[in-house]
Amino acid sequence: MDRDALLQDLLKMFRLYKMLGEKAMAQVPSDEAFGVMLDENSNSIAIIVQHVAGNLRSRYRDFLTTDGEKPDRNRDGEFEVHEPVTRKGVMAMWNDGWSVALASLTALTADDLEKTITIRAEPFRVFEALNRSVTHTAYHVGQIIYLARHFASANWTSLTIPKGKSAEFAQGRFNAQLKV
Repeated sequence: MDRDALLQDLLKMFRLYKMLGEKAMAQVPSDEAFGVMLDENSNSIAIIVQHVAGNLRSRYRDFLTTDGEKPDRNRDGEFEVHEPVTRKGVMAMWNDGWSVALASLTALTADDLEKTITIRAEPFRVFEALNRSVTHTAYHVGQIIYLARHFASANWTSLTIPKGKSAEFAQGRFNAQLKV
């Protein structure tokens, strides 16, 4: 395994999902939309961001030396509505979580990938924990994109290849916006 390439690819994927979430949330038309739940069993963008930020802070604070589930994390509280919901507040939570994660991720070396860390007292090699984390984050960023697209409606600008544009993309006539 080329550990340097693996580490760089994982870091690239984390940055990609951060960017996609930000581009989606930039298209949410109002502060109010950040707090809207489509039904009583769903989460709003604000709640999803609270959860992602809480997860990133917990997992990546003292990443190599302490359990990834920090004792001060209130995971259940991440799924409760905290008023008032504003774009500024949601983005502050988002950036707080990501700053902790990206600081830890960029400090990692290829040799760190084989080290063992724990999450909820369960051992993981670092590369396993990173794969788990990036897929968890991607799952929730997909939810954010879905909701943002719903709220933006006809004003939505595709984050990747728009519907009906695959052939143009394949011929180089359309430039997807996935540069990280």
